[in-house]
Amino acid sequence: MGLISRRALIAGLPAVTALAQDPVIKVDVKLVRMLVTVKNRMGELVGGLTKNDFQITDNGVEQEVALFERNTVQPLSIAMLVDRSRSTQREKAYEIESVRKFFKALFKEGNERDQTALYSFNYEVRLQTDYTRRMDKLNSGLNALRSEGATAMYDAIYLASEDLDRREGRRVVVVVSDGGDTFSKIKFQQALEALHRANAVMYAVLIVPVANDAGRNLGGENSLTTLTNWTGGKIFFPSLGLSLDQAFEDILRDLRTQYLIGYYPKNVPPGKQRFHRVAVAVDKPGFSVSARNGYFADPTP
Repeated sequence: MGLISRRALIAGLPAVTALAQDPVIKVDVKLVRMLVTVKNRMGELVGGLTKNDFQITDNGVEQEVALFERNTVQPLSIAMLVDRSRSTQREKAYEIESVRKFFKALFKEGNERDQTALYSFNYEVRLQTDYTRRMDKLNSGLNALRSEGATAMYDAIYLASEDLDRREGRRVVVVVSDGGDTFSKIKFQQALEALHRANAVMYAVLIVPVANDAGRNLGGENSLTTLTNWTGGKIFFPSLGLSLDQAFEDILRDLRTQYLIGYYPKNVPPGKQRFHRVAVAVDKPGFSVSARNGYFADPTP
């Protein structure tokens, strides 16, 4: 079991501060990888498309697809981040059981190298269970969760993304929370960059304890929505019970029907902005595409 305290996070901030200088993707040499989900007008997942069905632009410049895998079977690494701040006490039992079902379904089919890690966060980030396929270890981690303290959600996203960046295959972050961040040292922008640097898709399952706006952290909801949209994932707003289970089932269904697309950026005009906006489209009427909307790179001197 690993513990990443807020003090340790602060002590490690030289690496975070260096984020602005360290190279993320060299646009003239590095392959930009995109995990892509395609749905039709009915919201149904679409498989069976070919390389020629996809168009990619980088800062408005059309790119050539160099890597294409249909319904890719590259192994999944899923970082499951569960909010254990004091405000989650009432919903905790339902959340834990739904996460447990998700883990079981993940290992029931798919790549035999798929693995997941369980993180929890309140005022600190704790690695409850490192990457594994063993349900006994994951169950031990889930059973150890206790709700107390504040919410360091951005710290958790940043640190989980750092771990994911060292793993092969597809990388996914799933955040289960009831709202916004109240305690992180890491800022929203740093968390977003860490997700992009890891080529990670983020999903969020937001348990809203109170339906009216007065009882919700709308700023936190907007932040989670942005993080998921910008990385090609999705945010869910389930109530407890069956709709919570359905949210996890929908995430797993997306992950089982993804395309892996990559390109080497060419002829992209130099600019001062580190963020390159990438658009992925499908040449089919009525089809919608979910993919991360860009990447961070060094500015041209």
